[in-house]
Order: sequence, then C-alpha cells, then structure tokens
Amino acid sequence: MAAIVPSLLSGDFARLGEYLDAVEALGISRIHIDVMDGHFRPGISVGQPVVKSICNATRLEVDVHLLVERAERYIEDFVKAGADSLSFHLEATQNPTLALALARRLGVKVGLALDAGTPVGACFEVLENLDFVLLEAGAGTRSLHSLRRVAALARERETLGLNFALAVEGDIGLGEAQKLFPAGADILVVSSVIFDKKAGGESIRALMRTLGDNSTASGRKMESRVH
Repeated sequence: MAAIVPSLLSGDFARLGEYLDAVEALGISRIHIDVMDGHFRPGISVGQPVVKSICNATRLEVDVHLLVERAERYIEDFVKAGADSLSFHLEATQNPTLALALARRLGVKVGLALDAGTPVGACFEVLENLDFVLLEAGAGTRSLHSLRRVAALARERETLGLNFALAVEGDIGLGEAQKLFPAGADILVVSSVIFDKKAGGESIRALMRTLGDNSTASGRKMESRVH
C-alpha cells in the first residue's frame, strides 16, 4: 500500500514530542530517522539514545536509515533501541549480504539504501533478501532521475517476481509524488514538507490525498521476512 513517511531530521529536535503527536494525528503510521556519523555524510545527527527515547515515546513504527560507515557495526544497537525497520547504504558496507542476514536474524524489516549517483543495478543481486529498497533523490534534476530509477527497479521486481517495497527519500512535493507512485514507488519519505508552517499543513495534506489515488496501486508492505 502506498505510504507517506515523514523524516524527523527536518524538524526542530526541541519539539519532537509535538511532531510525533502531529504525525500520528494525520493517520500516518511510520516515521523515519536519519542517523549520520559525520563520515559517510558530512553532518552528525542522532544516535541510539535518541532513537530509543523516540521509540519509547510513540506508538508509530520507527524506520531508521543508517547513513554511516560500516553500518553492520551498529545494526544490533539500533534494533535494541527499538527500530522496527532499518536500512543501510550499499556504498558504505563491505559485505551487504552478511549485514542483511544479521538484520533479518534480529527480526527487523531490512532495506538497502542507494545514493542518487549509484546505479540501481548495483543492488540487483541481493533484491531477494530485501523488504525494501530506499532510493535517495538527487539534487537539480532529481524528479526525472528518481522516476527513472524507480521504474527500473519496478521492472526488475516484476521480472523476478519479488515483493520488496520501493521507497524514495527527499524533499518530495505533490508533483513528484503524482509521478513516483504510478511509476512503482510504494513509500515516499518526505522531509521539510511535513513541517512547513508557511503552507499551513496544506502541503502534507495534499500529499496524503495522493494516497487515496494510489492505495490500490501496490499490495506491497514493508513486512518482515523473519518468521
């Protein structure tokens, strides 16, 4: 089922409790947290203690995106902190197959993230081990670029008869959402639009309305492969 998932990184961390309540009030079931270590990405965001506090403070599912070097070192820590789903970058992991196996053994939904400049074909050999693929939207011509990447992965998914979900993360607006969902995206991880005061909440409400138009486009969910 198509889903909009807000990223907390774009909000004011002093008001996280308010944001969690606001997201839940919209009928959204999941939030996204970007964890950056200052190496794989220049910035440093949050660590396990903050993720644990968020997990303890909400009934929402918590999706953790590890933008860190050698993410396999931290998978167990974030699962223990309460993450319901977790993704790490192909570009920052020496052995993605082993990292994916570790996450599955720990019982979380597991995904592989790809930088905007990484060809989607780089993840084809591990697709059968994934619950979802997370594509980062690039800058500038990101709309067309993301659309092509989603379409390519959707074709491969159909060819292989697999059921992983396709997620796209970025500053995604209504126009992009209306193209990405029909192209095969299942999940849009949105940033500033969710907390845009100037738009009076209309931006996120418009995105939410796209769900009604696309809710039957896909039956895929980020369901764990661990039984």
